[in-house]
This record gives sequence, structure tokens and C-alpha cells, in this order.
Amino acid sequence: MSEVGTSVFQVTATDADDPTYGNSARVVYSILQGQPYFSVDPMTGIIRTALASMDREAREHYAVVIQAKDMAGQVGGLSGSTTINITLTDVNDNPPKFPQKNYQLYVPESAEVGKPVGKIAAHDADLGANAEIKYSILNTEAASIFSIATSRDGREGIISLRKPLNYEKKKTYTLHIEGVNTHLDPRFSYLGPFKDTATLKITVGDVDEAPVFSMDYYIMDVYENAPIGTAVGSVTARDPDSKNSRIRYFMEPSLNEDASFIIEPDTGLIRTTYILDREDTPLHNITVSAVEIDNPSMVSHVPVTVQVLDMNDNPPEVKTDEDIIVCENTRPGQVIQTVTAVDKDDFANGQRFSFSLPIGIPINPNFTLKDNEDSTANIIARRRRFNRLTQELYTLPIVVWDGGEPSLTGTSTLTLRVCPCQRGTRAKVCQSEAFLSSAGLSTGALIAILLCVLILLAIVILFITLRRSKKEPLIISEEDVRENVVTYDDEGGGEEDTEAFDISALRNPAAAEELKFRRDVRPDGSRTSHCGGAMAAACAGPGPSLFHAHRRLHGRTSPAPWTQRPSWTSATSSASG
Repeated sequence: MSEVGTSVFQVTATDADDPTYGNSARVVYSILQGQPYFSVDPMTGIIRTALASMDREAREHYAVVIQAKDMAGQVGGLSGSTTINITLTDVNDNPPKFPQKNYQLYVPESAEVGKPVGKIAAHDADLGANAEIKYSILNTEAASIFSIATSRDGREGIISLRKPLNYEKKKTYTLHIEGVNTHLDPRFSYLGPFKDTATLKITVGDVDEAPVFSMDYYIMDVYENAPIGTAVGSVTARDPDSKNSRIRYFMEPSLNEDASFIIEPDTGLIRTTYILDREDTPLHNITVSAVEIDNPSMVSHVPVTVQVLDMNDNPPEVKTDEDIIVCENTRPGQVIQTVTAVDKDDFANGQRFSFSLPIGIPINPNFTLKDNEDSTANIIARRRRFNRLTQELYTLPIVVWDGGEPSLTGTSTLTLRVCPCQRGTRAKVCQSEAFLSSAGLSTGALIAILLCVLILLAIVILFITLRRSKKEPLIISEEDVRENVVTYDDEGGGEEDTEAFDISALRNPAAAEELKFRRDVRPDGSRTSHCGGAMAAACAGPGPSLFHAHRRLHGRTSPAPWTQRPSWTSATSSASG
């Protein structure tokens, strides 16, 4: 569709003759093949279009033969020829066209949403992007159930399901589909709109479907402690098919771990099989199944939640996790602790409490109780000062009742522990004691430990006293008498003098006790005469036993110069001879 005279190509021929010699090298061009579509300029060799109605869809390829003749084209000139293959390029000059105006499509009602259910295609004689088509559904009602999208190659329209179909509600749908070129050429707008429309009639096929419950989710209520067999509620399902098959209900064990309920197969009524306790399990989740009697393969399921409603069946209790601390310096009327209560029942029955001391028992002389009328109570001291050593633990029973219907009461016994409190702190904290006490030892254990320590000390003192009371020996091993023998060079009495001294003292140190001489006894003059000069030192030395041993040792047999044993001032002495 190019205009007449559009330049297509230029050919050039050469001649080896001398161009200055006449017309021998003067070339003239002419077209031998390709008319009436193309023409050639005789002088320049430019090939141009000669027909305006050339259509690629009618003919795409052309073979044009061009002749070049010298001698300016006169008779007798030489010539040569060449072939030019010309191809027409495509333009978007053809609108899309549906092969037929009416189409039909069968879609079963069981078709999945989002999945393709059919295709439709319009034809376009153009190529490439000029042949791309965009499809759309014109009528709004059909567009809400179905959607159409262009394939990747831009040629087909793919129809998909947007919503589930129901044969029993609507059996046919009519779709008005339009196909439009996406790339338009304004030069050819005079040809009219580049689009086309067609009608697609979709028939919905009937399929045997599973039962449909009246609700997508059921919530039922039942009071706790209800008798076994109490009706909780019922579910309802129907066959969506036109034959309306009968439905039976059941609870599949694989879908229900909770065996607290059963269901009547024909009516769908759910009943309890156990006595329910809200404080144990407040919610029960079960799954009910429905099946067609005529076709057991058609089964559907629905979740059911059973809420257990509360009844006032739990007595309240005073809330306390630890012993209550009573300071030793507590004054009468002083608040020791504020207590509250807990109740396993829900808010409606368990959060309004009243407190009092038990009735019918003697008045507690140590503590009293004041109800604050706000679900709390104060424990108040009735006397001055408490002594931990006198009594460390006290018990206080408290009666508490809730505001449920009917009201329930409970009695809790609190333990109060006396201890010296730290000063300067708002909170009551026991003052730290000895490390043994902080380690968890009781007072009795501490007293037993102290008694054991005292007994051990007494035994040690007694043992030391007994050791000190023993007599020390006269001669200690380090001072053995046998180390103090004195050598004295003097003649004795010989063998007749063997009885003059007792040598046993040299053998047994203990015998030295018997040889201690009195310091007030002195030897007489006869014995003294022998202790002159050189003998003076020997007379002041060791006793007679030592001399006797000395004579025996040297073999002397002369008789002793004295006849009476002298008295020495000490058992042992030392001298040099």
C-alpha cells in the first residue's frame, strides 16, 4: 500500500568501453519483468513502485528483471540483465475476524474456579504485532462469572471460570466477546474499526454434588454439668442436585478426637456423651459430616464449635502464695496484710467476694478481719508486739463467699509468720539472721548444733587437764645416767670390794629415785681423809656405784679404803680425773 513512485532500489551497470568515444559506454536501463508493479528510471537505474494497490496479503514476493544496454539503447548496442527480488513488508491494514458469529461451549458445574474452561480465536491476515488481538467480554452479567485473557502469542482468547457454577440455579450463559487489534496504524483509519465480535453460549452441565450445609460454620452453647444426652443443637444439609437425595449425618472418628458428643444420623441433632466442665475445657471443636444415601461417595464436612456455659460450681479461695509476715513490733489495729480471693468460675459468678472469720469458734485474741466490700479484706493485729522466740507461726481461718447464684463459700487457713522486720522499708521484709538460719535451718536445729559444739569443747578441756596432771619422770631419755660415767684413776679393794656399790642404777634409770641422797647427811672423817689433794675432785663426783663399776672395768682387786657407804648429795655427778 505504498504510494506510486516510492523508491525501492537502485541498480548500476558498468561498461568497459571508453566513455569518451561516442556512445559505446553510455548505458540505458529498462524493465523486462515486474510490470505493472514496478518501473525503472532509464538513466539512474532507480526502481520505483508503479501500482498503489499492492497488497502483501495478496502477493508478498516479486522478481523484477532489469536490463542495461549500451549505445544509449540503440539498435546494435550490447546489453546485460539482473534480477531483483522484492518483498512487501506488512502493515496493519486488516481487522481481526471471527470465523463464525456464534459459538457453543459445554462446562460442567464441577469446574474449578480460576481454571480455563475453553478457547476462542479471531483471525487476522496481518503478521506479528499487527495481528495481536485483545479479547474482552462485553455483557456485565457474564463477565462476573467468566473471564477471558489473550494467549502468549496474542491470537487466542482463553476463557476461565471466575465463580463456581450451579446447574440447579442457572443452566446457560451467553457471552458477547470482542476482539480488537492492539497496534493500530492511523494511516488506515479510513478502513473502519479494527475489531470484531462473536457470541459464545455456555451450557452448564449437571454433576452429582456433595451435600451442602445450611451454614458454613456452626456455634452452639450448652451449660456445664448438664446431664448426659443433653441436646446441644442441630445441623442441616441438603442435596444440591435436582434429584434431592436423602442425607445422613455422622461424626468421623479421624476428624474428631473429642468424644464428648454424638449426632443423630437422620436429624443432625447433637447430644452430649459426658458431663462437661467449663473450667476443664471451655470450648469443644468438632466436625460433622453429611453423606448422600444414594451416592455415599458424595460427602461434605462442616466445623462446629460448642461453647460450655458457666455455672457457679466452684467455691472461692483466698489468694495467697506465701506466708504472711507479722513484724515483732506490730501495734494493735495495724493492718498486717490485704487479701483477695480467686474463683475458677467466670466473671459473672466469680469476681464479687465477701470475707469474714468463721462463726462458732472462740474469738481470735491475736488477729481480726475487716471486709473492705471491694472483694478484698484486711488482716488486723489485735494486740501489741509479737515475739518470734515465744511463738513464730500463727494460723488464721478465713471464710469467703462469691456473688454467684447460688452463692458458694470456702474456708482458707492462712499461715502468719512472726519475724523481726527491717526498718526503713515499706514492704514487710524479715531482717537477715545468721548464715545458718538464712540457709534454712530451724531454731531446734541451731540449738542442737550449739549443744554439740559445747560437748566437744568440754571433752577437749578434760583431755588437756588429764595430760597435765600426770608426773614427769625424773630422768628423761635425753638425760640417761649412762652418759655421765666418770673415769677415776684410783686403786680399789679388788675382788673383795665387789659388794661395796650397787651397779643396778646403771641398768634401770627408774632406780635412780631410790638413790637420791639427803643433802643434810655428810660423810664422816674417816671417809673424808681419802678425799684430799687429787682425790678431792673425785669425792665430789659420782656415787659409790660408779666407782665400783670403774674398778671392775679395770680389774682392780684392792679392798675399799672405807668400810661404810658415804652419803652423796645427788644421784649423779660429773668430774674430770
